[in-house]
Amino acid sequence: MGPIFVRIADFNFYRQVLETVLGFRHVASEGETHLFEVGEGGNGGRMIVEHNASMGQAQQGFGSIHHMAFRVKDRKELEEWIEHMGSYRFPISGYVDRFYFESLYANIAQGILLEFATDGPGFIDDEEPYETLGERLALPPKFRNNREEIEGLVRQFDTVRSTKTFEKEYLD
Repeated sequence: MGPIFVRIADFNFYRQVLETVLGFRHVASEGETHLFEVGEGGNGGRMIVEHNASMGQAQQGFGSIHHMAFRVKDRKELEEWIEHMGSYRFPISGYVDRFYFESLYANIAQGILLEFATDGPGFIDDEEPYETLGERLALPPKFRNNREEIEGLVRQFDTVRSTKTFEKEYLD
């Protein structure tokens, strides 16, 4: 995945959160567009922030972002983030068990929701073995009794692994 792109009205507040709370570094600017990096940087560690002071309040809907997720190593690191984000008095969810992963949600400003999520335990379990993973809708145990109803609400699309080979096309 590439960098996250965010358009924000209150740039100074957002910059302070990125640098002070989340550990990002400001590495470049061009006009009202700013590049921040965290960790080793690169596509997975970059955020592009566009300052747009005239922007109105964001509204959740088609084409908008619900939240940004940050990867944490394990439950221990997640607990550290829970304590860290709580120390800044942001509204936080506390520990959330999502069965496939564990997470914390922090609302750093109206319309800006962050998630800190572990890799594990993962999507492979007794019902979703590796060999068929991704071929049908993965549901955590608490929803599996309602599989038929849930699948009836979801638009179907082909998830079977392709055995086709495609020639690479080159434009002249």
